[in-house]
Amino acid sequence: MQLLAWIVRGISTINRVAGETLSWLALACVLVCFTVVVQRYVFSTSVLWMQDLYVWLSGAMFTGVAGFALLRDDHVRVDIFYRPASTRWKAIADLFGVVVFLLPFIYVVLTYGWPAIARSWSYQEASGNVGGMPGLFVLKSFIIVFAVLVGLQGIAMACRAILVLTGQQDLLPAHLRYVNNEEAETAP
Repeated sequence: MQLLAWIVRGISTINRVAGETLSWLALACVLVCFTVVVQRYVFSTSVLWMQDLYVWLSGAMFTGVAGFALLRDDHVRVDIFYRPASTRWKAIADLFGVVVFLLPFIYVVLTYGWPAIARSWSYQEASGNVGGMPGLFVLKSFIIVFAVLVGLQGIAMACRAILVLTGQQDLLPAHLRYVNNEEAETAP
């Protein structure tokens, strides 16, 4: 069980670092978008590669931080049944969701994404716009980054659920444990 706790902590650290690092792309996206708007409406000019850049930055950010969002439980879900449930029921629901839905989805993304990304790398695909950004193949690689980070976080969720179901949740640090209903109500 110590191994499972180590896996949860390790994967969670990877996703936290990736998420906190790649979330800075949001600022870069805003700055580039602001620059494009100022160029267009103040100076009546436009640089096409900059228009590609802020779209690409947002794409890289959203795919790169998806595992971090899963770690923080920030994904959209209907909490009508999950939130008031016991810790044990939450663990069962998470384990079922990871095994039946998340990991098969990640398999499909990797299976169908890999050939397209490899093809893109083989001819160094660039923007379809004349004067657009080179290196679209790098952006497409974030599909793999997305699948790996979300898949790893799914494995961490499954390990955490197993620890809960075996009564070993205390092996995890407090920030990685399920929150009891009473704790959630008193939290600031």
